[in-house]
Amino acid sequence: MLIHKISEVKEKVKEWRGDKNIKIGLVPTMGALHAGHASLIKKAVETCDKVVVSVFVNPIQFCPGEDYNEYPRTLDKDVELAESIGADLIFAPSPDEMYGKGQRLSNDTLAYVVPPFFYVNKLCGKSRVGHFDGVCTVVAKLFNITGADYAFFGQKDAQQLVIIKKFVNDLNFPIEIVSCPIVREESGLALSSRNKYLSDEGKKDALVLSKILFNIKACYEKGITDVSALKETAFSYLTDKHDMEYLEFVDKDDLEDKTKADNNTLVLIACRVEGVRLIDNILLA
Repeated sequence: MLIHKISEVKEKVKEWRGDKNIKIGLVPTMGALHAGHASLIKKAVETCDKVVVSVFVNPIQFCPGEDYNEYPRTLDKDVELAESIGADLIFAPSPDEMYGKGQRLSNDTLAYVVPPFFYVNKLCGKSRVGHFDGVCTVVAKLFNITGADYAFFGQKDAQQLVIIKKFVNDLNFPIEIVSCPIVREESGLALSSRNKYLSDEGKKDALVLSKILFNIKACYEKGITDVSALKETAFSYLTDKHDMEYLEFVDKDDLEDKTKADNNTLVLIACRVEGVRLIDNILLA
């Protein structure tokens, strides 16, 4: 069932609940669904009685110069995929529906959910100023619109996942956040909607992200714990086709920087290939 209006989603959720004690799951997406999204939907269907998949390219999480207008939009295919897996409702609102017709989409006129500076002034947040404000704002709205009991997010967007867990806990949202594993192509490349921008050669070059991460984990398992030494192992993989933005080692729960790797260490990488910004991560445990 495809719905575009907030009021209709709320009415459907009210109908579902009635006097029944059911659990509702939410899978927030920006569309262009792939096997990674499918894994989230499948987990939601296994866990919950009813599942809502949102498809919304959220304008307030794109920074100036980013690919909002070019971001892939494949709603018909998204609906077909989500329903085939067992989603009960696909919510695909317009920006006007989400934020109000004619609303200026900036935090001088629109109420935002702003996560702590400590959590955003690093990793993706350093180069994408304001991005996580937009993410937290739209996610909070989706939580309120759907009244979901569970929300399912992929581990690939690791910083986003930590930040969402933080604001849910701090603001006492009555929802459980479920983290789902990264889904990779057979080659090791983490699935992403932005992979569609890459040529076949670019996809081969993009394997550098997973190769660096897998090698770092292998080195850690051999006993290397010094972060500087582990970072050094990355450079042999890089060529002039790779523009690496960061390679960082942080605590998986609070994003605190690590100087010595341990089983609680999350390694995150961001790199541009053919001008496409790609991210990936791995837990060393």
